[in-house]
Amino acid sequence: MTQKSMLVEGLSDAIGFVGGALLGFWAGHLLGFDIFEAGYGNGAIAGIVLVGLGGGLGLQIARRWRNRQKPEGEN
Repeated sequence: MTQKSMLVEGLSDAIGFVGGALLGFWAGHLLGFDIFEAGYGNGAIAGIVLVGLGGGLGLQIARRWRNRQKPEGEN
């Protein structure tokens, strides 16, 4: 694995994860869930779950995108 491919892998994973987590955060915010509320109430837990799910889905989307960019023999 070359340094360039490792850099692309790391950057795409980071962008996918952060982008997905932000989408999860804003989806929770629109639904009324505040991850920063005092204590661990139901709204905070639901917001945290949405951020985690968004980050995981964003990471998976980034990896699938990266795999589609590879030539056919490398998959």
